[in-house]
Amino acid sequence: MFSSMIIAFSTYSRLPMPHTDWNEKSMRYSMCFFPVIGAVIGGLQIALIYIFANVLHVGSGLSSALIVALPLIVTGGIHFDGYLDTMDAKSSYKDRNEKLAILKDPHVGAFAVIYGILYIILLYGLIQELYRGYISDKVLRDIIIWAVGYVYSRSLSGLSVVTLKKAKPDGMLADTAHASDKRVGAVMAIWVIASAVGMICADVVCGAVAVIAGAMVFCYYRWMSYKKFGGITGDLAGYFLQMCELFVLAGVVLVGLVR
Repeated sequence: MFSSMIIAFSTYSRLPMPHTDWNEKSMRYSMCFFPVIGAVIGGLQIALIYIFANVLHVGSGLSSALIVALPLIVTGGIHFDGYLDTMDAKSSYKDRNEKLAILKDPHVGAFAVIYGILYIILLYGLIQELYRGYISDKVLRDIIIWAVGYVYSRSLSGLSVVTLKKAKPDGMLADTAHASDKRVGAVMAIWVIASAVGMICADVVCGAVAVIAGAMVFCYYRWMSYKKFGGITGDLAGYFLQMCELFVLAGVVLVGLVR
């Protein structure tokens, strides 16, 4: 199991890991540890916000920029790359096969740049609102819900990898799904439930809104992937993860603003 965790972190993060053999046995449960990476990111986010606000007294602008950068640094941008590729393919208005070809194209299209900038601007604005709210009342509740959202998004993404129809029989996502044990789906479902319960326990209203927001993005992700691509791919799973994180944060901020 330790080898499976190392493979998960080596695949979906840039955190230094010890060497291990990548074989069928060690890859069988690697997806089970995917949400743990989210827990690491969420924990680092909480620590950064606390240090910036209470120790270093960094302004909200610089703090928000560094907090935006943290997940990209930890993951190496693997999921954001999927988001950019998906936005290029979605915006092409080509047929299904051409959309799948765009996902594999290493070149960056205009729509990827446009929607990538839009995503970062929205994320920055939402984080700044959350950070300023924390500065005002020093309550970690909303930040904890957002942090657990990193676990929630990866749990849903991992669940989709092992349960939803694949757009093509080859590729990294298909290989991961084929290598995964049948019990991985149940483990991912437990991760989903546990993270959702954790968010709701932190605050019933805010947590419920965040959970519903993520679930709605998941439903759209499944519908869009099946309709436009014939199933999911690794890029589409990355797209979902980024959108889920954005909408969970938006839900948290929205509840904070109307209270």
